[in-house]
Amino acid sequence: MKTALLVIDVQMALAHEDAAGAERSCPGAEDNIALLLDGFRSIGGMVVHVHHHGTDPDDPFHPDSAGAAVQPVAAPQPGEPVVTKTGSSGFVGTPLQTILQEAGVERVILCGATANHCVESTTRNAADLGFNPVYAADAVWTYGLTGPDGVRHGAERIHSVSMATLDGELAVVKNTKDILSM
Repeated sequence: MKTALLVIDVQMALAHEDAAGAERSCPGAEDNIALLLDGFRSIGGMVVHVHHHGTDPDDPFHPDSAGAAVQPVAAPQPGEPVVTKTGSSGFVGTPLQTILQEAGVERVILCGATANHCVESTTRNAADLGFNPVYAADAVWTYGLTGPDGVRHGAERIHSVSMATLDGELAVVKNTKDILSM
């Protein structure tokens, strides 16, 4: 089964959030993303980068903001497609589906940020489009949130709930080590 690695929103806006002390899950995610990239690149596998560009000039992901820059660990190499999105899913309003279909991709491995937002949205769309998603549980991360009811939800819990929501229904959830051995 032809497989592509999708690296989603590994951009400086999130590194800035980390540096500001935001509560975050999976501190080793970037190391695992690097392992996935090395693994795919070493076998000539397909890697597609999905970057977010906010449309509001005050958005930290706005293309004119330092936050829109890609973190060095996830820098695209020549020949690797880069898709730019303005919403949460890498498939909506982008050529991602066409890129994958034209390459004959049947399965996608998803990693990046954040677990419960853009990576999850892209995973859901990948499943709907028949791309057999594999969600890299230790190569994604998220941040703590406070709900509209005022209840604080920790980053680790949100991460866990995202995995539980997807696994077995919309995707296969695996760790990097298991993905690389596939």
